[in-house]
Amino acid sequence: MRSIWNGAISFGLVSIPIKLVNATESHSISFRQIHLEDGGRVRYRKVCELDGEELSGAEIGKGYEEADGSIIPITDEDLAQLPISTAKTIEIVSFVPADEIDPLQMDAAYYLAANGATAAKPYTLLREALKRSRRVAIAKFALRGRERLGMLRVVDDVIAMHGLLWPDEIRQPEGVAPESSVTVRDAELDLADALMATLGEVEMSSLKDEYREAVEAMIEAKSGGAFEPPSEAEVQPAGGKVIDLMAALEKSVQAAKASREGTQQEEAEVTPMRRARKTAPAAPKAVGGKKSTASRSESTTAKARKSTSKKSTAKASEPKASATKSTAKTAAAKKTTAAKKTASRKRSSA
Repeated sequence: MRSIWNGAISFGLVSIPIKLVNATESHSISFRQIHLEDGGRVRYRKVCELDGEELSGAEIGKGYEEADGSIIPITDEDLAQLPISTAKTIEIVSFVPADEIDPLQMDAAYYLAANGATAAKPYTLLREALKRSRRVAIAKFALRGRERLGMLRVVDDVIAMHGLLWPDEIRQPEGVAPESSVTVRDAELDLADALMATLGEVEMSSLKDEYREAVEAMIEAKSGGAFEPPSEAEVQPAGGKVIDLMAALEKSVQAAKASREGTQQEEAEVTPMRRARKTAPAAPKAVGGKKSTASRSESTTAKARKSTSKKSTAKASEPKASATKSTAKTAAAKKTTAAKKTASRKRSSA
């Protein structure tokens, strides 16, 4: 990566030669201004107001305009000779906890690279000291004609620096908050909490610029002559006014849950299962040459039924047997009586 500034970090009496490298880059799509009638490109020409001549970059300098409109020329040599220590030095002034820095102060981000072999040792010393202290360094440096604030912190094995706005450059949020008094109910806060919990966390690396991708696709389609404007149904409507806050929160929670469940189903590998045919349950098979417990139970029940049936039959036949014995005794008694009468008659006739 190309450096944009060379200097040193001043860490007490320790000086660390470094190179300043941009840590970010813009991927936004830039457009040119054109003449709508014929498509010709519109260019800006730098022309001197006094003589009307067009000037090249080498002929253009900078100057300060005073209240009366007069211009005071300022050269790069004038700025380089200013009696400030931060002209070529990132001067560390203090170390503070990171949470003391207001994110509103954050500006451009840079990487600080060690410039030369002799810078490796003090560079590593400062990096490890920042790691162990769990603090960030506040520094002052000069870049592009002005002195700035910076915050040094460790990113992986590199010291990074965030440009900071001066405290007086942060505007107070006057007139920004709602002027009317609004009361938020606990039920609304509960739904808001539920929505936050449903949305959950996100991997920052998974986020992408969908607008830029759509613009690139449109440019590619127009270049190939196959561009078709989207239908009204495909164009997402702009957000409207929220009429019922509770209903909107509930719908948002439901939509977030449905979206999350759909994402989880897409990520999961689903194997379709075949439906089993409905058949009559098979009788339990014997295992190891022995009948199953169900078979033993059925056999025992059957034996019990047979035994009960035999006992019932025996009890039912007992009255019949008693009646037969009684009939036999009566007949025998009658025969004996008849025989005695016959014998008595014979004796009397004799």
